[in-house]
Amino acid sequence: MTRGFRLAAASGLHRGDRPYQQDQVMMIGHPHAKGCLLAVVADGMGGRSGGRKASDQVLMTARQLFAKYSPETDSASQLLKQVVEDAHTVIKLTAVSAEQEPHSTVAAFVMNPRGECTWIHVGDSRIYQFRNGRLVKRTLDHSYVQALVDRGEITEDQMDEHPQSHILLGCLGMSTTQPPIDIHTIDHLRPGDAIMACSDGLWHYFTPEEMGALIAERNPRESVELLIEEARTRARGTGDNISVAILKLEPLPKGQG
Repeated sequence: MTRGFRLAAASGLHRGDRPYQQDQVMMIGHPHAKGCLLAVVADGMGGRSGGRKASDQVLMTARQLFAKYSPETDSASQLLKQVVEDAHTVIKLTAVSAEQEPHSTVAAFVMNPRGECTWIHVGDSRIYQFRNGRLVKRTLDHSYVQALVDRGEITEDQMDEHPQSHILLGCLGMSTTQPPIDIHTIDHLRPGDAIMACSDGLWHYFTPEEMGALIAERNPRESVELLIEEARTRARGTGDNISVAILKLEPLPKGQG
């Protein structure tokens, strides 16, 4: 628990109808440092088993490295960067030995006991920061349509309907280049802040305003369940797999803290 407010965290997973993509999510507390936690979303791609192997590797690598992490002496940015680099290397080796083409996106964040939060992402799995329901910042996808937005050729509202919205420019397991790595640190989270990591199977169906309002009104567990349920409804049976992890900082009840 961070001084002055309490943490409320939840993660959830829904298996969609597409067998070639395997989302996974993990949210764990540090084995030795109270108030320190790690959340990871990995969206695997590449054949019926290749995608699952890729996302498995991301979560396994993250769990192993987090167990060795010390929030007092180690850099959260370096931890997350190593997770991405190590998982990328092993996924590439898996591709050679298994004659598959496994790939994975990743969106991960570390919350430290002092209230600092650091995130990293590769691909089109996203991280959002909300404050009292309003969007503060989100990651920008490593995708073809995001590049079009950056160049001013389409608007952000046109991204989801673009016929090439599924094309990624960066992910783990790429054979020709290293995955792009974007890292961001929030110096101090406040009561009312929420951090959400999710796969494209979720964010595709909501505006940031819708997600922020729901998360502000509900606890993380309820938010995860309602977002997954509504995404399935809006997808009308055609949706992707869904992974989502939400961390929310809530003020302590009066008389505590």
